Amino acid sequence: MKVFQPKRVFFEEDALNYQLGQSIYNQMIEAKIPIKIIGSHNRVTGIPGTTPQQSYLEGKRTLVVGIKKDLSLDTCKPSADFEFSMGTSCPGGCQYCYLQTHLGRKPYVRVYVNLEDIFNQIKEITAKNHPRITTFEAASTSDPLAVEHITGSLSKAIEFFGKMEHARLRVVTKFASIDPLLKLAHNNHTKFRFSLNTKPVIQKFEPNTAVLAERISAAKKITQAGYPLGFIVEPLFVYQNYEKDYCELFKELSKAFDPPPQELSFELITHRFTKSAKKIILERFPDTKLDLEETSRRKKFGKYGLVKYLYPDDQYQKLKQTILKLLGRFFPSSQIEYFT
Repeated sequence: MKVFQPKRVFFEEDALNYQLGQSIYNQMIEAKIPIKIIGSHNRVTGIPGTTPQQSYLEGKRTLVVGIKKDLSLDTCKPSADFEFSMGTSCPGGCQYCYLQTHLGRKPYVRVYVNLEDIFNQIKEITAKNHPRITTFEAASTSDPLAVEHITGSLSKAIEFFGKMEHARLRVVTKFASIDPLLKLAHNNHTKFRFSLNTKPVIQKFEPNTAVLAERISAAKKITQAGYPLGFIVEPLFVYQNYEKDYCELFKELSKAFDPPPQELSFELITHRFTKSAKKIILERFPDTKLDLEETSRRKKFGKYGLVKYLYPDDQYQKLKQTILKLLGRFFPSSQIEYFT
């Protein structure tokens, strides 16, 4: 299992005034990774790449360390009440990623060093919702586990939420380096969900992430450490023999978790795309095998006229019936949080 090692690092100058910023800086100096000081983490120049493919790959190899200025938190349904960000992008190269259209031509991996400011905002929102428990998603714009060996930020967040009586943390990941998290005082307030898919999907569309066996092994360690556990299976794809492949996925998972942990949950999301995402995906991955044919999809209209292309209703219903039947067979007592 490889861990992310950036090829170059940009530091927002003021980030070095924070303990975390200085810690990352010292790590990069020790590792002899080229460093550049910049004025703002939002204006990064000097990442190589002239074609869309080169720009994407070099962006994924670049770490940017900055201060999060906008501390407002957006809602995050159906995953959680709110989302918060300790960074953006991740080293993974998932071809279908919904962030393709949000992170620019060179989607560099960015981490924020002003964690206390972020945590204080979470405290304020939690207090406003008191006595109701408020849930917060930490992985909407990044995979914090992918850079945890550099930042330690996820560990700090877990311990922070462990002390919060009326707040809960939710994390989703495609990575597996969870050993530093196993002995933290999480107080059962952090729920880990591992993003899974069939072996062909992972091999074709999820480069630079942990393989299925590594994710399952990490999930076992997490539940043994007392964390609440769930799985996100997404995106669910319709392709030749998908029924067999998803059956193999759930069969392998059930063997690893026998008996399954209490309150195990599943979140299920079918594949969809937008015109703008399709354009970017085809530029970055011209040989992709993703099904992006608009004429074979149904349209779903969202906010501001945004059109998403989903599977036709007959394919959607068959896919849904297949997955729910498999879960009923292998995990009959699990909770299905949503199927979309």
